[in-house]
Amino acid sequence: MSVAFLLIDIDGVLIPFPDSAGHGPETHTRHLVVPTGYDPAKPVPIWLNRTHGPMLLGLLAEVPLAPVWCTSWRGDASILIGPALGLPAFPHVELGRPKITTSHPNGYLWKRDPVELFLGTAPAAWIDDDFTSLDHTWAVARALSGIPTLLVQPDPKVGLQQEHLETVRAWALDLEAANSRLRDSA
Repeated sequence: MSVAFLLIDIDGVLIPFPDSAGHGPETHTRHLVVPTGYDPAKPVPIWLNRTHGPMLLGLLAEVPLAPVWCTSWRGDASILIGPALGLPAFPHVELGRPKITTSHPNGYLWKRDPVELFLGTAPAAWIDDDFTSLDHTWAVARALSGIPTLLVQPDPKVGLQQEHLETVRAWALDLEAANSRLRDSA
């Protein structure tokens, strides 16, 4: 079996969307960052929860998943977001820069086509806040075809919670057990 990936989105997952007053959850701390191509005189406010880094590292220490950023932050994820959470640099899915006005131009998440190319037949758990029913149908069809696939969808105003990582952990441990049984029977 090929390597299994953990695809991690940022906006709505690690950076919850602010409330109507422009504040993030009380569990998060406000930071100012300057993404690539932005005016340094106009930094972007983001809210991060410092416990997310140790939570993700704990998961990755327990299960054989290769972490990959899957976000419009692209390479800035490893420069601006990861270090603030105590995370090492992760590779990222090259999403391109499509000219779209909605995150679901074809009824499903715009990232899905580049993700499908990136993954090929590799198993994957994907954490993103913006899946549609078509994305969930895609994941089920992929899993039924023999490619283990899990979609985890946090509430974008709350972001990543421990229970989301527990879902990924259980899925990855089941995958590892199934792979072990296959190796033992060979």
